[in-house]
Amino acid sequence: MSFLFRRLGFYLAAFLAAATVNFFLPRLMPGDPIEIMFSSAGGDLSVENLEALKLTFGFVDGPLWQQYLTYLQSVFTGDLGRSIKYYPLPVTELLGRALIWTVGLMGTATLISFTLGTVLGIMAAWRRGSAFDVVFSVGAIMATSMPAMVLSLMALFFFGFELNWFPTGYAADPALDPAFSWQYVSSVVRHGILPVLTLSIVLTGGFLVTMRNNMINLLGEDYIVMARAKGLSNSRVMFWYAARNALLPTVSSLAIAMGTVLGGSLVTEVVFNYPGLGNTLYQAILARDYPVIQGQLLIMTLAMLTANFIVDISYVLLDPRLRSA
Repeated sequence: MSFLFRRLGFYLAAFLAAATVNFFLPRLMPGDPIEIMFSSAGGDLSVENLEALKLTFGFVDGPLWQQYLTYLQSVFTGDLGRSIKYYPLPVTELLGRALIWTVGLMGTATLISFTLGTVLGIMAAWRRGSAFDVVFSVGAIMATSMPAMVLSLMALFFFGFELNWFPTGYAADPALDPAFSWQYVSSVVRHGILPVLTLSIVLTGGFLVTMRNNMINLLGEDYIVMARAKGLSNSRVMFWYAARNALLPTVSSLAIAMGTVLGGSLVTEVVFNYPGLGNTLYQAILARDYPVIQGQLLIMTLAMLTANFIVDISYVLLDPRLRSA
């Protein structure tokens, strides 16, 4: 329990620090969303209307410390205000809509890439130096090094525009009403294939390389040699002795990847015009939508800290040496 409370205190302090940065960062950006709205009105808004807009969105002319305390109060009460771009839609409702699409997209891609990368990494390490190892290791490094934007644009061009196999944008057919029906669900799946495919390719390489290196470091350990000397099958030694212990660092990579799920993949969602959190953040940045930017960054921070806390707990559960330490 002391370990648990220490970690909780650390992550609470980290969240407070991130929330502080989140408060100042949008205010350091050039431009004022209220001034932009006032300028786009072409002089139709009076000064009184400008002041009313500021009060509506919480941009009061007060000391910075007072604005900061008001902001912290809103953070811990869950009141993130209303979106400027999509007024009067509340920020929580806007991000909640985008969250569903991002979890489906990034969650699916992360689980696929983790499973595929872990299994291929185990096989590559076990067959170290073989053609299988060379092909998949080089391919993993190439996939990890390739920018997601380049891969997304290539997939969109060839499979979307040239071959016309998959849709080129949106999360579903705009002509369909959202419903739990085969027509709508199949449309969602078809629209999500290209984004999931590009994200899975990029993420699989990292998991494969991490698992392969961990396995190679463990294959020379005494307990592996003893298991082989006892006549155990290769599959049992590979999975139950080597892979089981090599999985710990990979769990950290998975937790961090799951933490980024709620942040979305900004590049991929923008390229495919996918209505997730990443695309929402991009549109908010263009519109200087401070409440949405701050709300999205808070979600990303909270998700990452939660993922790291889960890693701390999983390490204790998976490694008996830590429990006895």
